[in-house]
Order: sequence, then C-alpha cells, then structure tokens
Amino acid sequence: MVVKSTAAAAAYGSSFRATISAILLLFFSWLLLLAEGGGNAGDPTRGFVALPLTASHMKVQWPYDLQKGERYSFENGVHTLKVYSNDKPHFKESHTRPRTEVRIAGYDYSSGVWQFEGQGFVPGGTSGVCIMQVFGASGHATTLMLRVYGDNLAVYRSKILPNIHNKWFRLNVIHNVDAGKVMVYIDRSLVYKGPDHGGKSHYFKFGVYAQDDDSHLMESRWKGIKIFKKK
Repeated sequence: MVVKSTAAAAAYGSSFRATISAILLLFFSWLLLLAEGGGNAGDPTRGFVALPLTASHMKVQWPYDLQKGERYSFENGVHTLKVYSNDKPHFKESHTRPRTEVRIAGYDYSSGVWQFEGQGFVPGGTSGVCIMQVFGASGHATTLMLRVYGDNLAVYRSKILPNIHNKWFRLNVIHNVDAGKVMVYIDRSLVYKGPDHGGKSHYFKFGVYAQDDDSHLMESRWKGIKIFKKK
C-alpha cells in the first residue's frame, strides 16, 4: 500500500506540475500578445497619441489629364477613390501605373513609432491594386504595400486575409522605424508582422494604385482616417 501510494503521489505530482507549466505558458503567451496588441487583446492605438489631421494634410493624386472630381470625391465623411487600368499616371513625366491616392502630408517621419488608422471598403471586382502603403525604403520604393488580389488582402503578393470585398474593415498599420518592424491589424486582430525595408523618410498613403493583373476598374473607400505617434 505504501509503494502504491508513493507511486500514485509521484504520478499526481508530475501531472500537477505539467498542468501548472501549461497554464504558465498560456499566461505568458497571453501577456506577450497583449503587449503587442495582437489578436483581440486590445486596441492597437493604446499607448499612442492621435495627431491633428485636417483637409490640409490630405494631398490627392489622380490621373493628370482628368479633373480631380472624375476620380475622387469626399462626401459624408467618406473618401471614394477610383482609377481605371488605362488611366494616365498622376503627373505627365511619371512612368508609374495609374493611381488615385491620398498622400498624408505634414507627418513625414524618419524615426519613432507611427501608426495609420482608417476604415476601408473595397467593392467586389477590384483586384490587382494597392489600397494602402507606407512609402519610403532603402532599395525599394515602399516599406509596406497592402494589395488586393481577387477577394484577398495581401502584403505585396503574399496573401494575409481572405474575404476582403464588400465590407467595411478597420485597418491599423504600425511602423516601428527604430526596430525595423511593421504590423498590420484588421478589426484589431494582428494579421501580419514583418520587417520593414529601411530608409530615412516615410509617409502614409491610401486609395487605389494599379499593380500587376489589375482589374479594369479599381476602387476603395475610406473614412475615419487618423495618424498616431507612440508616446
């Protein structure tokens, strides 16, 4: 009886320690997720300060041979931006693809931790297009491009989220320049984390910028645009 009791006690102790270890592992994983604002652990803007943002910060770029109103509108708090695959670039000497984008001016940055927030909507049929970017890099034009291919959201060509069409979503993009890191949140869930591409000057853009395999019509809508900086 003593031998059996001792063996049972040892087995119980081993099981108890394993359970405690699993609980601690989950707890510390949760703390790490909370610290990064990942999953649904919290608001990714926590610890950031919202910066003043007015119409003067919104610099619209559109095909140079058209009137702005043919490709861009701002009504009832919603920016609507569209472009066609056969449109001209945004200025005559440019060799880039067609675009209608808003460039956030006045908040170019080279250090620190910055964040873009906006609610986006991509109509069905829009594909092969960049809808948001962090401009500026070393050896590249951009630190981040969020593109739509089919019904998928992608970082460049790597798909990160399906079923992006025909619904409003909240987008938060955090660029930690000092750590060389970029994080993308959709509806407060972390969907992408990766390195940036270096560079000494950056700014945010949103709208539609034609990429490879672009649809004839590309459109995105945006509201609630905000810019944050880490305290």
